Amino acid sequence: MYDVAKIREDFPILARTVYGKPLVYLDNGATTQKPRVMVDALVGEYYSVNANVHRGVHYLSQQATELHEASRETVRRFINARSTNEIVFTRGTTESINLLAATFGEEFMQEGDEVILSVMEHHSDIVPWQLLAARRGIAIKVIPMNDRGELLLDEYERLFSERTKIVCVTHVSNVLGTENPVKEMIATAHAHGVPCLIDAAQSIPHLRVDVQDLDADFLVFSAHKVYGPTGVGVLYGKEEWLDRLPPYQGGGEMIQHVSFEKTTFNELPFKFEAGTPDYIGTTGLARAIDYVTALGMDEIAAYERGLTDYALQRLREIPEMRIFGEAIQRGAVISFLVGHIHHFDMGTLLDRLGIAVRTGHHCAQPLMQRLGIEGTVRASFALYNTKEEVDALVAGISRVSKMF
Repeated sequence: MYDVAKIREDFPILARTVYGKPLVYLDNGATTQKPRVMVDALVGEYYSVNANVHRGVHYLSQQATELHEASRETVRRFINARSTNEIVFTRGTTESINLLAATFGEEFMQEGDEVILSVMEHHSDIVPWQLLAARRGIAIKVIPMNDRGELLLDEYERLFSERTKIVCVTHVSNVLGTENPVKEMIATAHAHGVPCLIDAAQSIPHLRVDVQDLDADFLVFSAHKVYGPTGVGVLYGKEEWLDRLPPYQGGGEMIQHVSFEKTTFNELPFKFEAGTPDYIGTTGLARAIDYVTALGMDEIAAYERGLTDYALQRLREIPEMRIFGEAIQRGAVISFLVGHIHHFDMGTLLDRLGIAVRTGHHCAQPLMQRLGIEGTVRASFALYNTKEEVDALVAGISRVSKMF
């Protein structure tokens, strides 16, 4: 059985107070809290195995290298990639997308070529393509959505042309919670001979993600969203695609031989991993993946689905409540406004009650423009949140609302 009380004991920060109130942490879309086993792994490696990887013949370096590469295998299994050659370690989702936009754009895109994005993309999946557009003169096409927050797939199909080179779409919206039908969207892209990038930053902690089942060409996520450390991310790419892309950065590790006349580059995945990697952080990511795997991704998904449904039911009881995103398939994210109360005021006052939520545009300003608002309050749930915390949120919102 899913024992949330026992799970909460694994996260020491959840026992603290804020302004004399028990912490109710509902900002998991921004970052998740960390289980003790993950933090212990970081400390243990620093104190017992710390040495630079891949380059040393001494014992500690060999041990550190083995741990680092074992972490790559853990990620491979977690997303069901075919080979560890398809797992590139980065600093996070943002760097993963920037890496792909820079290398894919350099190799495959010319002036007039097109990239298809959705209206609900995070800025990290918009700005890198805009930078490429400024350099190369490419065009950006946008998949629209309906008022429920669901992408219009007929419109998506009509966006393709002979100049379309890549599709980039978020798996789960960090604002609306919409779970997009990415498997179907990938199949549509492939029918047009176009590869597809999936931003899984908001799905990887909550759902079972299988890159082979999806047939994703590229998929990205961050460790800190899935109970791991900050500063570590993953770029998955089909080996046949990664082989064709040029290096992103130059330096140590990504080379085979350097002379002043010519440099030859390393094999996959090291071609994209210039410099010393965060080999301690990758161990932390692996332990975090081990943690959620032991709980069971299907069990986590079922628990969070029930919790989100409960939260939606309770929030709708509040007068003048406006919830943004009513998709049938949705993740553990709820964005809302109450009457004419500014999102910043609501978030600030909830904080004084010990309730941590996110306010603002959530790095999705084009989506805010589509919704006709400046920002929202966002409550995002994780595997350790409870119905009692949802009740505290509802009580907090009601108390703040009476002040206005």
